[in-house]
Amino acid sequence: MVVSMPAQSNPNLSVGQFAERYRREMIPLTKPFSYFFAALPLTEEDIKEYLEEPIAALPPSISARLPKISILLVPYLDKGTNKAGEMVCLEKPGKDRVSWSSRFVSKEEAVFGFALKDQEVADYHYRFYHLLAALVAEQWDADAQKQYHALLREELNTNVHGEVDDESWHLKQGMLRRQKILRNETKLFREYARQSFIDSLTLYLHGICCDIDVETGPRQLQSRFLRKRLQLLLTLYPPPQGYVLFPEEASKK
Repeated sequence: MVVSMPAQSNPNLSVGQFAERYRREMIPLTKPFSYFFAALPLTEEDIKEYLEEPIAALPPSISARLPKISILLVPYLDKGTNKAGEMVCLEKPGKDRVSWSSRFVSKEEAVFGFALKDQEVADYHYRFYHLLAALVAEQWDADAQKQYHALLREELNTNVHGEVDDESWHLKQGMLRRQKILRNETKLFREYARQSFIDSLTLYLHGICCDIDVETGPRQLQSRFLRKRLQLLLTLYPPPQGYVLFPEEASKK
């Protein structure tokens, strides 16, 4: 069955403006999430795959701390040329203007915008969890931060190579070039640690929801250190009942 399509989007609206215009038409999901889709013939199976399943896999301790989140599913996003950010559009932008996701945060809510046309579901899930991980990092619990920082310092003191994703990799390399005493609590370390946490938490959340493979490469954190990070996150943010992270846990069940 195909869900009826709401009103067509206005291509001149930014993601934040679009959310404001269609706020009354947002469809509630599990608290604190609601969603709206435009110019997309989404089926019930699509809604399950794009929304219900990834949200259901969130650790309760994370869901409880999230602000109100409005999810916009649209055909395309244009990077835009002004401070308003990405623009919602019906036609595919030029190659250098394509954006796959967008985040707009106000005092009242966080708005996540996703361009679904030409985007694989696995990539959408990654971007969805990455935006959520960034929100968690903005409200980072002091104890969780302390434990994650300690784990990073342990890695740095033993010259552990690699990171989880490109952004944290580049911040790590910049810090290593400019900071000789790694035990110091500097702005460089805090920036790197925050991004490392976001990238690691993204992988953790994605792994709870889906059966994923970690790509190997010269920049990738070695598996034993990656597993140690995931085990820490598993302790800090236990998955919901019935969900597991590691393959051996699934075999036990």
